[in-house]
Amino acid sequence: MKQLLETMQREALEAIDRGEDLSALERIRVDYLGKKGKLSAILGGMGKLSPEERPVIGALANQVKGAIEERLAARRQALEDAAIERRLEAETLDVTMPGRFVRQGRPHPLTATVDRILDIFIGLGFTVETGPQIETEYYNFEALNTPADHPARDMQDTFFLPDGLVLRTQTSSVQIRYMEANEPPIRICVPGRVYRRDQPTNRHSPIFHQVEILAVDEEVTFGDLKGTVTVFLQALFGDMPVRFRPSYFPFTEPSAEADVQCRACAGKGCRTCSHTGWLEVLGCGMVDPNVFQAVGYDPEKVQGFAAGIGVERIAMLLYDIDDIRHFYTNDLRFLRQF
Repeated sequence: MKQLLETMQREALEAIDRGEDLSALERIRVDYLGKKGKLSAILGGMGKLSPEERPVIGALANQVKGAIEERLAARRQALEDAAIERRLEAETLDVTMPGRFVRQGRPHPLTATVDRILDIFIGLGFTVETGPQIETEYYNFEALNTPADHPARDMQDTFFLPDGLVLRTQTSSVQIRYMEANEPPIRICVPGRVYRRDQPTNRHSPIFHQVEILAVDEEVTFGDLKGTVTVFLQALFGDMPVRFRPSYFPFTEPSAEADVQCRACAGKGCRTCSHTGWLEVLGCGMVDPNVFQAVGYDPEKVQGFAAGIGVERIAMLLYDIDDIRHFYTNDLRFLRQF
């Protein structure tokens, strides 16, 4: 049995030295030291030994096991060190090599326009709010004083969804949600995407963007509206004349359209302004009392104004773009100009 143990030790140590990876070492360990390994098989014959031989063979067996375990640990450490060395060599970086050129991106012109608009209103004390693009008819129409028989609710204008839902046609729905959850005073601006059933042309798109503003307090006047809109437009377009024309919107009364003097002709009249000398830029007005009643405000105690700004319209005027479809084609020849 002593000879068997010495032979097994020699074979095990040679096998360990030949082991090429950690999985091979684990197989060797199981073959020699496992419960069903060669050492256990040899020690199974201990019962046939005399009482004097058993302590000697037992001590030798422990020495053999210790030698094998020690050689396994040393070989395992050597393999791990070699693997780390190979990894370091493979991942070495030459810091003197020139970097790869990556073209710097820029904001999309619509994103840049929204940012410019929001910067102005934030400077005027407004905060930014957002809301869902899929709305109920109540928030998109009814609470905004748009009855069921109003032309804006015709299917030619609105994308209707199942279960009484619609793709919002205006960001004004966020005003209702915000007023329901908050008491005056209110100063918010609401950027977002809106949807209408328009045929795509150089001036119209079924998907476009708006920024809505709303101000509500106990003493808000039409003069406050005119002053806010004038400051906004002149901050955006420069020190240009601004005019207000009477208009109609179901959720404001009185309502107005705001125009700026045409920059192309300085008000003399040209093709850009249809020879009027003015460019229409936004709609606005004083919040209709029916809207306040829908959100639980007392129209005898609070007043407010609202304005809706078409982002694509503003961007086209700022950057002299003649076709709204350019914004959505992802044509790099167009985008790289910005």
